[in-house]
Amino acid sequence: QSTVCEKIMELLGQNEVEQRQRKVLILSQDSFYKVLTADQQAKALKGQYNFDHPDAFDNELMHSTLKNIVEGKTVEVPTYDFVTHSRLAETTVVYPADVVLFEGILVFYNQDIRDMFHLRLFVDTDSDVRLSRRVLRDMKRGRDLEQILTQYTTFVKPAFEEFCLPTKKYADVIIPRGVDNMVAINLIVQHIQDILNGDICKWQRGALNGHGRTYKRPFPEQAEGGGGVLAAGKRSHLESSSRPH
Repeated sequence: QSTVCEKIMELLGQNEVEQRQRKVLILSQDSFYKVLTADQQAKALKGQYNFDHPDAFDNELMHSTLKNIVEGKTVEVPTYDFVTHSRLAETTVVYPADVVLFEGILVFYNQDIRDMFHLRLFVDTDSDVRLSRRVLRDMKRGRDLEQILTQYTTFVKPAFEEFCLPTKKYADVIIPRGVDNMVAINLIVQHIQDILNGDICKWQRGALNGHGRTYKRPFPEQAEGGGGVLAAGKRSHLESSSRPH
């Protein structure tokens, strides 16, 4: 959930730091939607294109971009226009950072991408909350309520149940109630601060239990929701899920 990442940035004071100097940054899976054909774009404008399917994303570009970021390189990230459903010519320059918060609904679906993260967070939010936020967001983008609800029942909800929810099993930490769960968020913030302070020099997956498997510790009171990830190491990524298109 993007709001969780934004809250983490706020608590770390990183949202007040100049872009080039930030030690923590947010990157969204939404930036990597595929370029649509004319026919696909026409369907998208009518709410008839499935943006919640794994095939809607340019996974090769996503993987190569993350790989370059992990290696400490400056990269150019695509800019996506959600009103016209198109990738713009302009790109966003992303500078190297110590921690990268990577958020999106299907960030755990592709194994090559999933394996890049050292700590994976799944943000669990009630389905009614997800729907209400989606309605408000899409109406601000100029879409009518009937189209929003039709798209939700036709594509969003089925895709969530088929593709997103099953990836919950890959999470190391499950955060119910999203940004309202300040206990969980403060624990993540403290973990990131430990990385930035050098207390965690090179934290590898599985190091917590010494058996090559990740220690999973869900916070109490699980619900339904999106997905999220934090990765630490030479470069660190936190990823969170929420809304799709």
